Amino acid sequence: MKKKVFIDGSEGTTGLRIDERFRRRDDIELLHINPELRKDPEERKKMIRASDITFLCLPDEAARESVALAEGEDVVIIDTSTAHRTEEGWAYGFPELSDVHRTAIKEGTRIAVPGCYATGFISLVYPLIEGGILPKDYPVSSFAISGYSGAGKKTIAAYESADRPKELSAGREYALTQQHKHLKEMKKITGLARTPLFSPIIDDYYSGMVVSVQLYADMLSRKELPESLLDFYADYYKNRQFIKVSAADDETAAGGFLAGNSLSGWDGLKIYVTGNEERIVVSSQFDNLGKGASGAAIQCMNIILGCDESKGLDL
Repeated sequence: MKKKVFIDGSEGTTGLRIDERFRRRDDIELLHINPELRKDPEERKKMIRASDITFLCLPDEAARESVALAEGEDVVIIDTSTAHRTEEGWAYGFPELSDVHRTAIKEGTRIAVPGCYATGFISLVYPLIEGGILPKDYPVSSFAISGYSGAGKKTIAAYESADRPKELSAGREYALTQQHKHLKEMKKITGLARTPLFSPIIDDYYSGMVVSVQLYADMLSRKELPESLLDFYADYYKNRQFIKVSAADDETAAGGFLAGNSLSGWDGLKIYVTGNEERIVVSSQFDNLGKGASGAAIQCMNIILGCDESKGLDL
């Protein structure tokens, strides 16, 4: 029997990508709202309550409103906004982190999909803390580069405009006040004692990203080299089809460059460890619209449905 699915916010970048992926599915009946009524609370309420699973691809306040509209109904909510990622009662949609996370997704009815930058950061830092390698009070700093698609429709239009300003042809650092919206989940989910320093860059390409964390080897809880950390990550994420760990002689890392757009269109995430015996850089490379958004949301749905975790996705 087909599951009825509604995408609340299907006109946004993430919603459109989810809708695209469902065209490959024969086990989904997609419910469509009248475009003229897509912001009408009563019509949204009707669609949410008619569904088995509703995806929220909305601004935070609208996402909270949609959850209220589903009150008392036996409907699974998978929220891609920032609104519920650190809320009690919500499963954090990153199943590879632990069996506890995976079980919470499988058995839950309220799933919060991680932010794109947070996905990259947490994929690197969470295992190090769980493995007793990184002290919780370590002063973590991170930088990242992303394509412009993650910034929403207005920014996409600005970058793709024929008369755009010249500044958009170069990478632009932002969140200069250290108040990026993903910081809250980056701290809470990893268990860090202090909020990390975070410097993201948006650049002139559509999708894909790299998130990196720099580590002083002598400040770790035990002696590690790039090679030993690669082995650690490979063991931590073994048998996790969505996460790949590079080999020590990986051609990309050996070439000296990690491009933000190399994994655009792929729904997995790849981890690199570079540096030397004194200073180590751990990096994650993925698509901000894949494992960083719509791909992760569909992966969570697949876990709930008990089907192949990668069904409808590109791995």
